[in-house]
Amino acid sequence: MPFFKWKELESELVTPRYSPARGPAVQGEKMMMGRFSYPAGGVAKAHSHPNEQIVSMLKGKARVRIGDEERILGPGEVYFIPANVEHETETLEDREVIVCKNIVPKWSIKEAKWDD
Repeated sequence: MPFFKWKELESELVTPRYSPARGPAVQGEKMMMGRFSYPAGGVAKAHSHPNEQIVSMLKGKARVRIGDEERILGPGEVYFIPANVEHETETLEDREVIVCKNIVPKWSIKEAKWDD
């Protein structure tokens, strides 16, 4: 099916072991797009993965560290996470984002175990 409505898609935890992000996603063979919400105070622990990600901030504020750079970002701002670069996020205000990432064969963010 090539057409979707965010409100009709199932909302689920994105990476249960690492982040409180929740929301629906559409995934193809080579890419994924999700619309995720994060509660204020939530933290995505420092980690890296083989996926590139682009994140567009729709609402709220977050402290984002990618490699050695850190910024506080808000609505209308976009950040890029290169593959295999350590990053982490602290949600300062309830926030909503659109996330796009490439699919890496035989690797899943949802089932990842970065600290094992």
